Amino acid sequence: MMPDPTCPDAGLAPSRRAFLAGAATLTVWPFLPRFAAAAPGGRDPRLIVVVLRGAMDGLSAVAPVGDPDYAALRGAIALGRDGPNAALGLDGFFALHPAMPTFARLYKAGKAMVVHAVASPYRERSHFDGQDVLESGLGGVGRADSGWLNRALQALPAGERIARAGGLGVGTMTPLIMRGAAPVLGWSPQVLPRASDDFAARVLDLYRHADPGLAETLERGLATDKLAAQAGMGDAKSRAGAATAEGMKLVAAGAAHLLAAADGPRLAALSFDGWDTHANEGGATGRLAQLLGGLDGAFAALETGLGPAWRDTAVLVATEFGRTAAVNGTVGTDHGTATVAFLAGGAVRGGRILADWPGLKTADLYEARDLKPTTDLRAIAKGLLADHLGLSRRVLDTAVFPDSTAVAPVADLIG
Repeated sequence: MMPDPTCPDAGLAPSRRAFLAGAATLTVWPFLPRFAAAAPGGRDPRLIVVVLRGAMDGLSAVAPVGDPDYAALRGAIALGRDGPNAALGLDGFFALHPAMPTFARLYKAGKAMVVHAVASPYRERSHFDGQDVLESGLGGVGRADSGWLNRALQALPAGERIARAGGLGVGTMTPLIMRGAAPVLGWSPQVLPRASDDFAARVLDLYRHADPGLAETLERGLATDKLAAQAGMGDAKSRAGAATAEGMKLVAAGAAHLLAAADGPRLAALSFDGWDTHANEGGATGRLAQLLGGLDGAFAALETGLGPAWRDTAVLVATEFGRTAAVNGTVGTDHGTATVAFLAGGAVRGGRILADWPGLKTADLYEARDLKPTTDLRAIAKGLLADHLGLSRRVLDTAVFPDSTAVAPVADLIG
């Protein structure tokens, strides 16, 4: 992610999360599992978490066009029910950004939903602290060596295929949300020049004699790299980058290809950069519209790439915090608090919006400037892990999201 010059810490998160060892286009973390093939028949769930780094503007992604104070706060970037800045109607009060027709289709089909006025427990406005809290699953800022999705993987019964298959982290480094003791396969789109097959074979032969364990890991990694390349993901970064619309689609397509494999992982974490829209954010068109179009393309790529496995898939899209309710002097929005989360997938009981709407009057805003959070993101994640993966309330409250007994899982997200 390119640092925003108006935001001192916007570009620092990657350096603080550097945790990789790579070869060619593949990033491989240690202790890779021997993937277990899915048994024929029965349910075979996948869970994908997408982190949008930079703080997505939830009031533009899903606009509360029915709130009487919305249009005045948003000025030139306000969306409406009709006219040149028309959004896609959802329920009469909320409308979806017009750059997201795929999500709108899934919503109407009952396979996507929106959670509005949602936030992690974090209440400050630092990107890297906000991302750490979001991904660690902790109740606040602190040292975090593992993420909640990896801890959920650890908590699954050891004999189940979803646990044996391990997790997938996609990006130039494994996202914090997927780091931990459970086995993880990391894949990075073309960070280094791709090694030739002959060179890879020579290195593999060398390690077979010198370090059989590393040779086994490298062999699985090379096989995974080829599988991703078949989906056109091999040069995603060099062609577009994960912060562009095309890059998001390519990354999602490659991840779907890996997750759809019978012997592939079942839990995945992806991250997309570039959502810090301090200036020239745009309304129905512009910078944010391009990013949301890329996210919408990622939904389409996941649906297509997963094929029949889409039926048993749930996707959660979250960001570290939202943006200010009012636009700033450069027709953008500054760091805020509450925002939206997206859920999609064949396993999602969608076609609805979860929102305890706080209102946009000055007295109703958080610190008189931000959308007030009324739903804890951990409650949504807990609901998915309980209904989709079968984790118990005790495990969720203590192991996956430590010290979170007061946060109850949201029920009926899966159906």
